[in-house]
Amino acid sequence: MAHAEPAPNALLPDLGPLRQQYRADKAALLADLGVQGSSTRGVHKALQQLSRLTDQTLRQLWSLANIGPDASLVAVGGFGRGELFPYSDVDVLVLLPDGSSPDTDAALKARLEGFIGACWDLGLEIGSSVRTAADCVEEASKDVTVQTSLLECRLIAGSKNAFARLVSQLAEAMDPKAFFVAKTLEMRQRHNKFENTPYALEPNCKESPGGLRDLQIILWVSKAAGLGRSWDELARKGLATPLEARQIKANEALLSLIRARLHLLAHRREDRLVFDLQTAVAESFGFKAQLPAAGAPSTRGARRASEALMKRYYWAAKAVTQLNQILLLNIHERLQSDEPGVDRLRPLNERFYDKGGMLEVASDNLYLQQPHAILETFHLYQTTVGIKGLSARTLRALYNARPLMNARFRADPVNRARFMQILEEPEGITHAMRLMNQTSVLGRYLWVFRHIVGQMQHDLFHVYTVDQHILMVLRNMRRFFIAEHSHEYPFCSQLAAGWDKPWILYIAALFHDIAKGRGGDHSELGARDVRTFCHQHGIGREDTHLIQFLVEQHLTMSRMAQKEDLSDPEVIAAFAKRVGNERYLTALYLLTVADIRGTSPKVWNAWKGKLLEDLYRYTLRALGGRAPDPGAVIEARKREALSMLALHAVPHLAHKDLWDTLDVSYFMRHQADEIAWHTRVLSRQIAQQKLADAKATAKRDPAAEAPEAVDKCIVRARISPDVEGLQVLVYASDQSDLFARICGYFDSSHFSILDARVHTTRNGHALDTFQVVAPDMSEHYRELIAMVENNLAQTIDERGPLPTPTKGRLSRRVKSFPVTPRVDLRPDDKAQRWLLSVSASDRAGLLYCITRVLARYDIGVQLAKVTTLGERVEDTFLISGPQLQMNRRQIELETELLETLEG
Repeated sequence: MAHAEPAPNALLPDLGPLRQQYRADKAALLADLGVQGSSTRGVHKALQQLSRLTDQTLRQLWSLANIGPDASLVAVGGFGRGELFPYSDVDVLVLLPDGSSPDTDAALKARLEGFIGACWDLGLEIGSSVRTAADCVEEASKDVTVQTSLLECRLIAGSKNAFARLVSQLAEAMDPKAFFVAKTLEMRQRHNKFENTPYALEPNCKESPGGLRDLQIILWVSKAAGLGRSWDELARKGLATPLEARQIKANEALLSLIRARLHLLAHRREDRLVFDLQTAVAESFGFKAQLPAAGAPSTRGARRASEALMKRYYWAAKAVTQLNQILLLNIHERLQSDEPGVDRLRPLNERFYDKGGMLEVASDNLYLQQPHAILETFHLYQTTVGIKGLSARTLRALYNARPLMNARFRADPVNRARFMQILEEPEGITHAMRLMNQTSVLGRYLWVFRHIVGQMQHDLFHVYTVDQHILMVLRNMRRFFIAEHSHEYPFCSQLAAGWDKPWILYIAALFHDIAKGRGGDHSELGARDVRTFCHQHGIGREDTHLIQFLVEQHLTMSRMAQKEDLSDPEVIAAFAKRVGNERYLTALYLLTVADIRGTSPKVWNAWKGKLLEDLYRYTLRALGGRAPDPGAVIEARKREALSMLALHAVPHLAHKDLWDTLDVSYFMRHQADEIAWHTRVLSRQIAQQKLADAKATAKRDPAAEAPEAVDKCIVRARISPDVEGLQVLVYASDQSDLFARICGYFDSSHFSILDARVHTTRNGHALDTFQVVAPDMSEHYRELIAMVENNLAQTIDERGPLPTPTKGRLSRRVKSFPVTPRVDLRPDDKAQRWLLSVSASDRAGLLYCITRVLARYDIGVQLAKVTTLGERVEDTFLISGPQLQMNRRQIELETELLETLEG
């Protein structure tokens, strides 16, 4: 006789005693966890006890629900680790036998609904999934998040055999290398979301860089690779030193306690150290506010309780960031160790090697024997093409060399000269300074900088600590000098193009807020600090005076633009008198824009930009200066191009229609002879198009057609003026796969692309210039040019499917010294366009393979910088497309690009 199945809520009447017992036991555990004090000794035990209490309750509910003898209840995700935070979700998997499904079994569905309903009734915030083992393996193969959640699965109740089979199948399906790549890409995306800094004023202690998630990812990838499941096991296997394991455990305990206290104080799942909770959390740790010292200025010596907590949090997050990098590098090396030839050492000098794109010290005690090599590390990182970071060995050596960076080290003339070299290099300054800060070298060399590391700013618009704000301002200043970023703030890029000593502005950026928190006027104190710095580093009197002026007056222009009447001639005259000349005005304007942009992504707006630009122009006029638009270098380049056009009898103003469609980055990245060549080729066609448009408008006939020459793309080629090969110009209506189509033609025609500069004009056309060379470049250039012009134009106009890439052969040198493929995708300041950087071993057709992937994702290339250096390629693309707004599609794109680069 069949028994009647229980209704979904049939269990609920019997839950009263169990509910009361669970809530009482949980309240007692939370009371112990909330005891005031800063000791982290018992935090993991408390979280484990909360997890065990939840396990016990779930087993009782599972038994009452009677799901079936072959089903299992499995803890997954964070709950699977055996630690549960007070208000975290309880993630469980109901593992059914193969062939079972609640969709086809009404009785099973009713029992499952009864079980889940009972969990909620008791106060368990359940996150549940119902799958068979086959479903789990399939879902894990499609989604790395599901794969990660199942990696930490733990049996709570039910069939042990079914659970064991699931674990075995998941392990068999696991590809440790692919999992490592997926998780590191996911981590990079997460870090981008938090501005790549652990120092946000309201950090997420779980998700922000340096948070608990950065520690969890280490254990995930090590478990997947079979390298260890705990910090002690990683230490035993040589992936971490005993000291690193102790530091990880100490910082993990602190972050866990902060997160648990946040949950308790908010009475909900809250992982952000928001301003509203910082003081309460700080007081729960025993921190107290400090009043100003007697007789001191109103702010000197004062400190809020929250500042003490946040200082401790930031130092912990910084340590986690460093340890995360070291251990992930070690795991990556271990995963790559079975691949012959990968990441071989390539000597850079007698002190350093290139190890697969990472800078490796020649010996563990290098810095102890040669302290000068400490700053040389960052100069090499900055200037050596293909170096993307420091190896785990180098990071450890730097950590052990901290005691060497003392007053004597700072006063060493060799070190001072090296630091100035870093500032004066044309590229890589922001990356070098950020890395110096991450490794604690910057604060030990610039002792005044050390005081503001992790220092909060209590105002309504700063979202970064002082040190991170300074580095953001430095980054913004650098971007004014980089062509790939000229679309963000064109006027600043125009002014920067005519500036002769960028390092002056970088020093001003480093020191403008360096005296915050000391009491008194930080602008005046900072001006004294920077004057001392300039004297110690041999900077000339005139340049020192300008740098000191910028630090002392860095707030003036913003204050005047926003608070003064700019239509008042006396206001402008007073400001002009203060700045004195055009050079000082330009420098102060650039620092002001960089400073405001470095406070918060939300602070800068078009209104502030217009006010500052108006003040700049009005003051320039008062100083009697020339109009700055479009910048000295660009202006000179345009004049030279016009002179060349006149020699070719190009009519006066024939260039205007084309040039009006081009932005600053075009003129920054092309020489005068290239601009003149483009103008000669295109000016007539554009004039014809303009005339046709005018006629169509006059006839009120939208269907009026332009001349045939304009309908089709324009391809012109010439012998390269300076190097071997051809320069090829393509002008066509822009389309998402145009760049890929062009690269596909060159690939199929056996041309190698040495350089590509891609621009999108304001009237929706692509203006692309390629530097190409064929393996058998003959003396018959005329025939070769005619072939390229005709065949490439035909390929673009026909719009057929993209051809299959040819299989490029690797050179013997590339096989001996392979380059580890790298992909970096970051949003620009406005998150509308993205910078994609790729690095890999060179091979024929590689650029086409990359652009073919972009075309498949319907991503448009708006600017490209293609660099081939021997066996290595370093390419940068400015791209856009709706797919880039979705995290999952970003990860898929990066994964596919990595697979493409690996060949």
